[in-house]
Amino acid sequence: MSKKEKSVLQGKLTKLAVQIGKAGLVMSAITVIILVLYFVINTFWVQNISWITECTPIYIQYFVKFFIIGVTVLVVAVPEGLPLAVTISLAYSVKKMMKDNNLVRHLDACETMGNATAICSDKTGTLTMNRMTVVQVFIGEKHYRKVPEPEAVPEKCLDLLITGIGVNCAYTTKILSPEKEGGLPRHVGNKTECALLGFALDLKRDYQAVRNEIPEEKLYKVYTFNSVRKSMSTVLKNADGSYRMFSKGASEILLKKCYRILNADGEAKLFRPRDRDDMVKKVIEPMASEGLRTICLAYRDFPAGDSEPEWDNENDILTSLTCICVVGIEDPVRPEVPDAIKKCQRAGITVRMVTGDNINTARAIAIKCGILLPGDDFLCIEGKEFNRRIRNEKGEIEQERIDKIWPKLRVLARSSPTDKHTLVKGIIDSTVVEQRQVVAVTGDGTNDGPALKKADVGFAMGIAGTDVAKEASDIILTDDNFSSIVKAVMWGRNVYDSISKFLQFQLTVNIVAVIVAFTGACITQDSPLKAVQMLWVNLIMDTFASLALATEPPTESLLLRKPYGRNKPLISRTMMKNILGHGVYQLTVIFTLLFAGEKIFDIDSGRNAPLHAPPSEHYTIVFNTFVMMQLFNEINARKIHGERNVFEGIFNNLIFCSIVFGTFVIQIVIVQFGGKPFSCIGLGIDHWLWCVFLGIGALLWGQLISSIPTSRLKFLKEAGHGTQKDDYPDEELEEDMEEIDHGERELRRGQILWFRGLNRIQTQIRVVNAFRSSLYEGLEKPESRNSIHNFMNQPEFQIEDSEPHIPLIDDTDAEDDAPTKRNSSPPRNSSPPPSPNKNNNAVDSGIHLTLDTSKSATSSSPGSPLHSLETSL
Repeated sequence: MSKKEKSVLQGKLTKLAVQIGKAGLVMSAITVIILVLYFVINTFWVQNISWITECTPIYIQYFVKFFIIGVTVLVVAVPEGLPLAVTISLAYSVKKMMKDNNLVRHLDACETMGNATAICSDKTGTLTMNRMTVVQVFIGEKHYRKVPEPEAVPEKCLDLLITGIGVNCAYTTKILSPEKEGGLPRHVGNKTECALLGFALDLKRDYQAVRNEIPEEKLYKVYTFNSVRKSMSTVLKNADGSYRMFSKGASEILLKKCYRILNADGEAKLFRPRDRDDMVKKVIEPMASEGLRTICLAYRDFPAGDSEPEWDNENDILTSLTCICVVGIEDPVRPEVPDAIKKCQRAGITVRMVTGDNINTARAIAIKCGILLPGDDFLCIEGKEFNRRIRNEKGEIEQERIDKIWPKLRVLARSSPTDKHTLVKGIIDSTVVEQRQVVAVTGDGTNDGPALKKADVGFAMGIAGTDVAKEASDIILTDDNFSSIVKAVMWGRNVYDSISKFLQFQLTVNIVAVIVAFTGACITQDSPLKAVQMLWVNLIMDTFASLALATEPPTESLLLRKPYGRNKPLISRTMMKNILGHGVYQLTVIFTLLFAGEKIFDIDSGRNAPLHAPPSEHYTIVFNTFVMMQLFNEINARKIHGERNVFEGIFNNLIFCSIVFGTFVIQIVIVQFGGKPFSCIGLGIDHWLWCVFLGIGALLWGQLISSIPTSRLKFLKEAGHGTQKDDYPDEELEEDMEEIDHGERELRRGQILWFRGLNRIQTQIRVVNAFRSSLYEGLEKPESRNSIHNFMNQPEFQIEDSEPHIPLIDDTDAEDDAPTKRNSSPPRNSSPPPSPNKNNNAVDSGIHLTLDTSKSATSSSPGSPLHSLETSL
């Protein structure tokens, strides 16, 4: 998000606070002006008293008194408690969210989550338990619906299978004994590999014996897993000089590279394309339709007599495989997830699954979770198809094409991290719906960083997540569970409602206090509420109220409404009805006491008292009644949607109860013992009962207000809209257009350094060329040698960084990431890369650098000084 919209709530509150502050400033200025004019006209014009020099200090005291009244009105009017309320609410929510397995890294993410309209979730570990188990297997030309007994499997197949699993799974992945008796074995490392190791143990074989016989340092070559080839391979060198390579990977990809398969006797037989199609239909698709991840295990022998294979040419190495078996791995759906997704859908939040798994597996899990329901016409597509649909003929992503897909998209299978970033960016930038979508994303891999950064709220996995993913996220799920995201939504909505409750209470006090001070000052030449009393009221309504109302615990009812949206006003029409309704009641009571209180209670009037008159019982009753009404109205303010029962759940919030009770006790102390500093005089028990009775009247009046339908009150307007785009100067908007998110900024910085280095090399080459041309002028040019010039003039070295899609190395799911690099160099692609930019946040940097290839570069002879200069370059 740009700096102009760091937090939706913050923007709305800032705008509202400025508007209220301006109104308060105008009211205080008018109050001072009216008081001064009234005093001057009444004293020097009506009473015709001339200015006496000796009385100047008295006049100044009057003017100072008027100024203090004006400042008091301003202090009461300005809602300085708003930022405090937001901070308290967010800080309190963050602390409580820790107990709900949400570690919040950025405060405003908590509030933003309340407005979320879409969640793009990983499957493995988030929707599922991430405890992989092999439940079906196709081996020896037979499909077993459960793990077979070891005797049923051909001995040769079993030996190859156990060796392949032992050496071709990361040595850091292992299965340990349970921590507690009767517990499940502990899976350490990659979960998919743990399932295979568990499969070996189920076959009554010990994979550790294989690893002891072939330690990690004896592995000849390791091709670590990546999302392009969706497989991992390990090469062993045999004693006779031959090699054997074991491979494992996505079944539909690896089977295409198999040309043999082990039969029921453990012998390799021909595996034709027709056989492969039959196997896909009869084995892989049924497994996938049951939500199983299918993994193919294969091997290849390289004879000793031939020349050593070119190991770096991975495409030639990973072919002509012999299939050992295909296993179906189940990752059970977390029991609480279907209910959590149902809550999200009821709350108006669309849940989308983005996974690297097979489309059939993904669809089956989505149906189990409730993301897809029978009869729905929602989209469930693979990453390749998604890319085909969103790109034009030139291969560029078009927002219009994304807009046609994302509203109905529910499952994106076989997706890369780039696809996830593209989808998130497309949803956020979309204008097909009236409200701008607020997108939350879950991620665990290093390559999920850009998508987590781009999202409005990024959730990283606390258990399976990498440090890079956690750093890029806003909230970390400490239990990797989707249901924790629902709790984050609930807390986010609660923050919004807490601020609205505080606003409803504070604006009522604001309106009443300002009108009482202004009207009283204009009519009686003195404010009924004195400066110190006003400051106490300000303390009640700002600090204490923000603490009391901002710490309300959330309830499940928050998930029964749709998201408010980014443009929803802070003060709804129902809240405006409550504010004005209670304002009318309080003003009626205060003005009745002010102008008829002395007759009602048979006491001396406090109006028109001289400058330094002692406190009056009349004005003390006015002040006390005003505070009592605020205390009981604070209970009314707990409900903002027109609910009748304002006491519901009140004892669940001990902070609220403590503050209301504490304020009541302090008010008794101030009235009875405050004396002249607080302009109070002790009241009798009958006067106290009247004050409390009038305060309780606010609760009864609240019931009357909630009986009036808001729809009937057409004149009520909403207030507290967010800052609109039109409210910003053009220059600031232009600055915003140039801003990019952190991931893109880091990418651009890397590109700039890359291009700066290349530019420097270009400059130095020009210097060398110029020096050579002057040196060899008139002489025959020496024979061309291989040098940096020739290297840089190769066509593949031309750099065009405008291509938006760049193939990636890592996969979406954490279990697909290689746990260790191991002791081998990563494989090199035989074809040149389309761009030096390997960041998965592929963005058009706007920088195009093409090295000049028109001139043929020549090199100096090896012994010349020029040659050493070129070598250093």
